[in-house]
Amino acid sequence: MDDLKAKYLERIAGAGDEAALEDIRLAAIGKKGEISLRMRELGKMTPEERKDAGPALNALKDEITSALAARKAALADAALGERLRAEWLDVTLPARRRPAGTIHPVSRVTEEVTAIFADMGFSVAEGPRIDTDWYNFDALNIPAHHPARAEMDTFYMHRDAADPRPPNVLRTHTSPVQIRSMEATGAPTRIICPGGVYRADYDQTHTPMFHQVEGLAIDRDITMANLKWVLEEFFAAFFELDGIRIRFRASHFPFTEPSAEVDIQCSWVEGQLRIGEGDDWLEVLGSGMVHPKVLRAGGIDPDEWQGFAFGMGIDRIAMLKYGIPDLRAFFDSDLRWLRHYGFSALDVPTLRGGLGR
Repeated sequence: MDDLKAKYLERIAGAGDEAALEDIRLAAIGKKGEISLRMRELGKMTPEERKDAGPALNALKDEITSALAARKAALADAALGERLRAEWLDVTLPARRRPAGTIHPVSRVTEEVTAIFADMGFSVAEGPRIDTDWYNFDALNIPAHHPARAEMDTFYMHRDAADPRPPNVLRTHTSPVQIRSMEATGAPTRIICPGGVYRADYDQTHTPMFHQVEGLAIDRDITMANLKWVLEEFFAAFFELDGIRIRFRASHFPFTEPSAEVDIQCSWVEGQLRIGEGDDWLEVLGSGMVHPKVLRAGGIDPDEWQGFAFGMGIDRIAMLKYGIPDLRAFFDSDLRWLRHYGFSALDVPTLRGGLGR
């Protein structure tokens, strides 16, 4: 470790420009960097070996990262000093106008998720945020006595006392979009359904309005193995980590059978969550094979077709990726909060801009 530390600290100190620093960063802590490769070997070690090697490698990585940042700042200061000596500046000119808008993290993550799943052949389906009780519950095999249908969990729309129809609801998930899509297009199909949803809940990790993305794939021979591959590819692309591990835990959802909660590999270092390393697990989504009753509700014959479905919170995976500790901050903070987490101004091209829409 000491030889490795000395080697890279010497190279960083001698770097003459940012391009050289980037080469050093890739060689040390990039995806295939020398330190990163050693960290991937932790899983092969015994618990006793990991107890010593893990903190040492993390400390080395943090020290290299800090040294890179310090050297980069020093180079920038030197470049600025040279410019100040060489350039003449008229301080009476008006300041450049700073854009007031910024891309919200929920919008950015929605675009990232859409782009990743688009690469795997999923199209985007949308539906109404106010939906019928049948689409939101009955078509998804959620029985009348299920707790989710209680008024303490679901927002129901008012109806006149003389109206015998069940009240409409603010959708509690984007699963109704799956039913509407199956009705409209039949099988085979491969869609994701991102959008806002509503539940009567409010704390550090829950808000009355939040965002979900659900996925649905139906064909003749789809299995849980296909589901596992799709999720592994998604998390590797979203968190920009190779070899990120996930695990399935048996669970129960009315709309899938079998059902599974999905966890991703993580670790906690000095109170900081790190995705894709360590021996801990963090639950991120629910999934399973689509229940035959749900297929029938969407007009698809379960004796001929089968498929998988999954759902995750867009706000939650945004919190994990960008280190945002409180879900409520997404909706009650200002531009200074957004800039603190590094979200760029609106003149930066987005997915929609790149597609020419």
